[in-house]
Amino acid sequence: MFMLFLYACHQPAPETKQESSESIHKEKSTTNSINIPDTTIQDTIEPMIPEIEQCIMDKGLENVHDHLPQVIIELKYSTVDNFLSKDVYGDLTNAYLQPECITKLKHAWKLLQKHKPGHTFIIYDALRPVSVQQIMWDSLDVSHEKKFWYVAPPGRGSIHNYGMAVDLTIADSNGNPLDMGTKFDYFGKLAFPRFTEKFLQEGKLNQLQANNRKLLIGIMHQSGFSVAKTEWWHFNATSLADAKKRFEPIQ
Repeated sequence: MFMLFLYACHQPAPETKQESSESIHKEKSTTNSINIPDTTIQDTIEPMIPEIEQCIMDKGLENVHDHLPQVIIELKYSTVDNFLSKDVYGDLTNAYLQPECITKLKHAWKLLQKHKPGHTFIIYDALRPVSVQQIMWDSLDVSHEKKFWYVAPPGRGSIHNYGMAVDLTIADSNGNPLDMGTKFDYFGKLAFPRFTEKFLQEGKLNQLQANNRKLLIGIMHQSGFSVAKTEWWHFNATSLADAKKRFEPIQ
């Protein structure tokens, strides 16, 4: 804020010639001694961390980008490009996971470099607060019995809530996602990993799409992840029961 200070104007007393000369000399000396701010000095003030992300870090989870800066972070639920058509993550724009989950992900990334040098991962979702889990459950417009295929009920919880699950795909050297046959959050059997061969034989998936899925799932399996039954992009670093025993859910 800027403050405006008002000074009362007054008529100065007449100066003698000598006094006038001394005043001019002092004025010049003062002008010459003005310190010009160094505009090259960098601003050292660090950006504030959103409250929700600080809470997540306080629980021991870590920012994926701190360990894998090569990975592309594109949290779908912090955008409107999702099945909800709205941003439900707000200030949560970084991908957070438990340290051991990140260790497995780093192993997967190294394997990816062996198979496809220059390729990387695009992370669509990582730690997901329980409050968002409730919104997703309430908003998913499918029959009640099929809801369990795609979204874990808030009462039971999701491994995402503990930072031990990650949704991702592979991107080429230009950052473009490989064709997996469906988009992320496709609600239908075509996204079921176990039906990949079946749909390939039926012509609903082509060979390239099937190969891309096999590459992703194979790399993640070798790194200690298991793929979800209904989503080729969802990988768990442990079981829900184990996550509940060892970690606290992020609300």
